[in-house]
Amino acid sequence: MRKLALFSSLIMIFPVLFAQHGKVYDNLSLESDILGMQRKYAVYLPPDYETSERSYPVLYLLHGGGDDQTGWIQFGEVLRIADVAIANGTATAMIIVMPDANEGKRGCFNDIRGEWRYEDFFFEEFLPFVEKQYRIKGEKHYRAVAGLSMGGGGTFMYALHHPELFSSACPLSANCDPLTLDDMDRYLERREMTADSEEQKEAYFRQHSALALINDMPAEELKSVRWYIDCGDDDSLYEGNSLVHIALRKKEIPHEFRIRDGAHNWTYWRESLPAVLSFVSARFHQ
Repeated sequence: MRKLALFSSLIMIFPVLFAQHGKVYDNLSLESDILGMQRKYAVYLPPDYETSERSYPVLYLLHGGGDDQTGWIQFGEVLRIADVAIANGTATAMIIVMPDANEGKRGCFNDIRGEWRYEDFFFEEFLPFVEKQYRIKGEKHYRAVAGLSMGGGGTFMYALHHPELFSSACPLSANCDPLTLDDMDRYLERREMTADSEEQKEAYFRQHSALALINDMPAEELKSVRWYIDCGDDDSLYEGNSLVHIALRKKEIPHEFRIRDGAHNWTYWRESLPAVLSFVSARFHQ
């Protein structure tokens, strides 16, 4: 029995040990007319990318505040985790794209006055550029978005603003601010933004509050995206993530909601990434 168990273990381990490795490039860039500057990004290419001619699904993986396009590579160990997941069959081969949202003004969104238009850059310049640059399947079915903290908030907004573009969305430890209209003054101050009027402030809230968007959007649009929400039980952002979960439940929107032991740190997010890769892969295969 011991020999049989050892043999079975070796059968499971060998594919991972002898699998090909993917590649990461973390200092790539493109010119943005919208932002008037060079913008950096990183990309993970799966192990068989250079030896095949086929196209791949894509995951846009957003970093947190204070990091840049290298965060998921250096601290999130995306190369190792994706290689293992693909080798053991828990994830399909995919391209993972990691844009820099830290240079210029930090954040994934346009500012309230439209003077800094990062979200417009992402959808109008970055996404089309990347999907021409690499062999990416360009349909909603094969496109997903995920991110942590600031990038978790970006994940919510991108999928809520453009449910027609993403099949899955996986916000991790997401910053869900602003939760209420009363939070807007504090929200704007922290981001060094000033509203010209109360009407402008309310309009921005309606477009950048996950709770407000979920409450206002038709259920069918929300259901067109598969949601995976994950936040640690010791994370200070638990309230916003829990309220989003409750709002989705009230509208009977299918979604996965995970509260695990952990805090707001890379230990938690490294443990989250394999589940994210498996979750988006399930949708890619449907």
